[in-house]
Amino acid sequence: MRNYATAQALGSRITQCDATAIHTAPDGARAYALLDGIGDYQSLSDWTRTAARRVARAASRRGDAEAGLRHIHQGYAADPERQDPYARRYMPSAAAVVVVTAPGQPMTVAWCGDSRAYLLDRGIARRLTADHNDRRVHPPTATYPEGGDRNEITSYLGCVYDDEALMEMCDHPAIETATVALDGPCRLLLASDGAYEPHVDAGHDLYVEVADEPLDEVARDFVSLAVATSLRTTAAKNPARPYADNATVLLADLA
Repeated sequence: MRNYATAQALGSRITQCDATAIHTAPDGARAYALLDGIGDYQSLSDWTRTAARRVARAASRRGDAEAGLRHIHQGYAADPERQDPYARRYMPSAAAVVVVTAPGQPMTVAWCGDSRAYLLDRGIARRLTADHNDRRVHPPTATYPEGGDRNEITSYLGCVYDDEALMEMCDHPAIETATVALDGPCRLLLASDGAYEPHVDAGHDLYVEVADEPLDEVARDFVSLAVATSLRTTAAKNPARPYADNATVLLADLA
């Protein structure tokens, strides 16, 4: 029986540019990947789907989320066309998060960008990732209450900057990682910003939203509610321009 489910909602966008991928290596290591394409056009959608599969395959075969994501990240960064500052502005890119579970090993997480991973365990949705965005670089203060723009991401798949360069510019590396020991059944939640932001902004309890069964139905309900919530809250601010981003979620029950 399949232990995971994915769901997507288009929102107000023209094209669905998020993607998910799951890959299991011969030794049993399994990778769960979610990518959020930066932009809204068909060639980006195609690229993101391919990139998600590449990330999941590389991570599962290496049995480690960081090793897999770094391999693909470095490959895109080395593309000669991306070395041109003008040309790379028009090349596809995506926020990425990948999680690997392997027999007898702790779970590993790696990410670049603002897609998130949460672990649902004992009634709590524990966030495993820290966003790579301008709000992290410039957090809210008494004199700057809004902080930086959370939609301006500072690291992503397709970025040419390495850890050292981004530490200097943004005080975080190109790729961050986490290792989590699993000591019992739990549920993994991977989400694009279009899926988690409306829930978080509205104060929804993520554990409550995704702790039920069956997985397929829960995933569909989660993205549907994200889009509906976003449309409602943006319409309240500007009735002429309600908006909802692509929303994508991947849920997996882990032992």
